[in-house]
Amino acid sequence: MTEDFLEPFRGQIVVCDLGEYYLVIGTLTAFSADHVELAEADLHDQREANSTKEVYALETQKLGVRANRKRVVMPRRHLVAVSLLSDL
Repeated sequence: MTEDFLEPFRGQIVVCDLGEYYLVIGTLTAFSADHVELAEADLHDQREANSTKEVYALETQKLGVRANRKRVVMPRRHLVAVSLLSDL
């Protein structure tokens, strides 16, 4: 069995792009074949912002995660991209 590509991200602050509108930034705590879980997360709706998702993520890297959820569990099928916040 091969290692899940998310394993190296466990316990670290990640940026999860969920498609056109949503970005979730938080600490990756768990994942399965169906779901991804982040703790102390910022669930960001791009439709409510004045900047791009990329600019928002870079601001978060400078200012820290502005957590608005203790826990976010999202369907893995919505995950478009994931990266370490520190890699931006």
